[in-house]
Amino acid sequence: MTVLPDDGLSLAAEFPDATHEQWQRLVEGVLRKSGKDVSGPAAEEALSTALEDGLSTRPLYTAREAAPHAGYPGFAPFVRGGTAAGSAAAGWDVRQRHAATDPAGSNETVLADLENGVTSLWLGIGPGALPVSGIERALEGVFLDLAPVAMDAGAEFEPAARELFRLYEERGIPKDSARGTLGADPLGHEARTGERLDPAAAIELARLCGQEYPNLRALTVDALPYHEAGGSAGQELGASLATAVAYLRELTDAGLTVEAACAQLEFRYAATADQFLTIAKLRAARRLWARVAEVCGAPDAGAQRQHAVTSPVMMTRRDPWVNMLRTTVACLGAGVGGADSVTVLPFDHSLGLPDAFARRIARNTSTILLEESHLARVIDPAGGSWYVERLTDELAHAGWEFFQEIERAGGQAAALRSGLIGERLAATWAKRSEKLAKRREPITGVSEFPNLTERPVEREAPPAEASGGLPRVRRDEAYEVLRARSDAHLASTGARPRVFIAALGPAAAHTARASFASNLFQAGGIEAVHDPVTVDATTAADAFKASDATVACLCSSDALYEEQADAVADALKSAGAQRVFLAGRPAERPGVDAYVFAGCDAVSVLSSTLDHMGVA
Repeated sequence: MTVLPDDGLSLAAEFPDATHEQWQRLVEGVLRKSGKDVSGPAAEEALSTALEDGLSTRPLYTAREAAPHAGYPGFAPFVRGGTAAGSAAAGWDVRQRHAATDPAGSNETVLADLENGVTSLWLGIGPGALPVSGIERALEGVFLDLAPVAMDAGAEFEPAARELFRLYEERGIPKDSARGTLGADPLGHEARTGERLDPAAAIELARLCGQEYPNLRALTVDALPYHEAGGSAGQELGASLATAVAYLRELTDAGLTVEAACAQLEFRYAATADQFLTIAKLRAARRLWARVAEVCGAPDAGAQRQHAVTSPVMMTRRDPWVNMLRTTVACLGAGVGGADSVTVLPFDHSLGLPDAFARRIARNTSTILLEESHLARVIDPAGGSWYVERLTDELAHAGWEFFQEIERAGGQAAALRSGLIGERLAATWAKRSEKLAKRREPITGVSEFPNLTERPVEREAPPAEASGGLPRVRRDEAYEVLRARSDAHLASTGARPRVFIAALGPAAAHTARASFASNLFQAGGIEAVHDPVTVDATTAADAFKASDATVACLCSSDALYEEQADAVADALKSAGAQRVFLAGRPAERPGVDAYVFAGCDAVSVLSSTLDHMGVA
């Protein structure tokens, strides 16, 4: 009789552990059934997912994919957190953005946010946002020694900072109780607008903060302009690092020590619905900045202060309610990734100025994750995950590579002005746009599962955004153009353009492709008519005429296509169908004009279809 060790989980202790090779053989068998005859490492590659920056996500990570030791929170390289306690003591700082032009209205929303869970304020100041003269009114009733203020004033950062200093003095706020950031970011402003700013004022503010306001930072290294221009996570990291190094040079040249200069920087990054990429990006950002501080001779000064903002690029204008889910996942990624401050943009951010409901949901997103999900009780909860550690390492190298390219081009300012950064970001966005067009990167509620009967959500138009520099992109932009054409057609004719779903044979034969085709056409604002449920060569013509459609799409199995597709296509053409599509891989069928299938360029198909329909 074998005596098993008493570890409480010893049921299979006498059996040998499964090996990686055994798992690979099981994967090979699964792939073989799907028509892919691969073996060994190629089997894993077949299940890998390509990411930007030349990275890929493997289907399985083990101890073999070891990454450099991440260290401990509060110690270089700060991968696991910039402070020893991370967010475990009080959670992350819940920072809400305010950018309305009306000081009195801003004051109402500021106080409402602070009374309901927000712990710091992010003020948009300047043209198209709160005027400098309105700062005092907007902050009326705010305890400035308790609520940190982060300003985003573009070219007006100096007068905005002076106004804040005046309020501190007027209200008797001790200088060591003033917390937040003045938001000076000359290079970030240039990336947004193309306007060059003299960094001298920012340097003087940094000197003043270092001497008199120990808990106030003068400069922000904002990576959002590069993210919003279509940049990858690695490019966002590289551009932010190059910007920070440029500021570090300016500050040390002005007489500040490396330690004092580093203390004047706060970094701002985008948090997306790709939670693992967000987690890894924030961890990699801390590692990269720690490396810069180390090279500069101040390794203990490399703790990066991070402000994460849910990505504007991922926010959709159609079915905006889904944005609540996107921002929840993004906030989770930011919190787990170790961001010090997190801003959840309201779900209606892309539509205009948010209403009270949207602001409440945004701030409560952090509250639920902190208070109900207990997300901050463990420091670096993703630490030790083979996947996260490996992705962190790979992103750090990708970011460092882009940083080096910028440095070789003369630094961040030179790379912006020469167009190098714009070109690199545009190339990345072009590749991503192709994936979006082919629905390889689905957008729920837009390119997948659109709702054509959705009532539009209307909001007050926002102030014009700063322009003149890098572009701002959105994932939904190509589909938004199509939907806008459909909306205009609906307004002028009283009906949307329609496609008749000509389903052949029993439900088991046509349901999958009929659902696929309906989903695809509706993504372009084309209403899918699937009535009657099934047709044949004798009933197709009458059914098409009754549908009020101008194009049709055949949907069934390959076997039934061989039997019926040609005859039904001819019947549809004789009934007036301008174009006949077939849901399936292209083949030689004389009656079929075009094919729709997984991986086809949906944007191109939908755009040309609207053209044929005469939809302007």
